[in-house]
Amino acid sequence: MSIQYFETENTGPGSSRNYGMTKATGNYFIILDSDVILPYNYLAEITKQLEKKYTDAFGGPDAAHPSFSVLQKAINYSMTSFLTTGGIRGNKKSVGKFQPRSFNMGLSQKAFDITKGFSNMRAGEDIDLSFRLWDQGLETQLIDAAYVYHKRRNSFLGFFQQTFAFGTARPKLNKKYPTTAKLTYWFPSIFILGLDLSILLSFFGVYIPILLYTFYFLLIGLDAFLRNNFNPLVGFLSIITALTQFLGYGLGFLESMFISKK
Repeated sequence: MSIQYFETENTGPGSSRNYGMTKATGNYFIILDSDVILPYNYLAEITKQLEKKYTDAFGGPDAAHPSFSVLQKAINYSMTSFLTTGGIRGNKKSVGKFQPRSFNMGLSQKAFDITKGFSNMRAGEDIDLSFRLWDQGLETQLIDAAYVYHKRRNSFLGFFQQTFAFGTARPKLNKKYPTTAKLTYWFPSIFILGLDLSILLSFFGVYIPILLYTFYFLLIGLDAFLRNNFNPLVGFLSIITALTQFLGYGLGFLESMFISKK
């Protein structure tokens, strides 16, 4: 097997991937982030599923490797848990058409030729590609067994900046593809505004809203604790990363919706 490495100017994630696909010689491209670790059977699982049900694009879920730091495990929990906005990423039953994410996805040569690959969006470029694939009548699927260990960010600030970027991308996608807009995309913003209001109400002796938020975050901590080998630190940090996720995405969504004109 021949391995080739190409270097190009940094013009954004989408154009860099497109450049790589123009240099590739196969008929099906695997796209990964630089911070993922592949299980030994990753390619075998993809081959098996595509032979069973072929689609011109696929995506796979992500998981936390045992070697990850407690913060990375907490971030992974927030990004994949059903209790947060990340629930749809790894749960086939929770989505209609699956939207592959570029940290772990595949694309056929045919699909690349038709769509010309990723757009120049800095965030949300993978969702944009999914919409254009569907517009061309091409199918996507989630391959559950094709998971990767995704390190993601290693600081709260980095995680906030990432989710903020995700939030800013969604209104742009809604404007570009109006039929794909959903009320659920407002949920993180409403959640954060509701949290602010509940804190304010508590100063006036109205405690039920803030108690409901407290119960919700305690539930997240307990679930993260149970899913991470009873690690109390991961459980505690997952409460903070979940709040960071809501805050980043929610504020990014509102900024893009009402402030940014780009």
